[in-house]
Amino acid sequence: MTITTKTKPAFQNLGGWLQGEVTTGNGTVYTFCAKVFEEGSDYGINNGKISKLEIRRENKTVVNYDRGWDVRPKDAETKAVYKRILKEYN
Repeated sequence: MTITTKTKPAFQNLGGWLQGEVTTGNGTVYTFCAKVFEEGSDYGINNGKISKLEIRRENKTVVNYDRGWDVRPKDAETKAVYKRILKEYN
């Protein structure tokens, strides 16, 4: 599973917004957009740095967190993508 960010490393200059793609081993591409802060907070996922996260597959939202859960990851592949993003940025 690989992550490719579309935002330069100095993404904090963009208000903490980060966009990217995750490509799974079978070639499925997920796109994501996340609001990432320098420190964790009560609003972040697991009290971490990500306070907003949307993950899409085939133009369908499969994960949405906006200071709370709207859409939780359901299938195994989506959960793996979600965990990979958290490991990288949270």
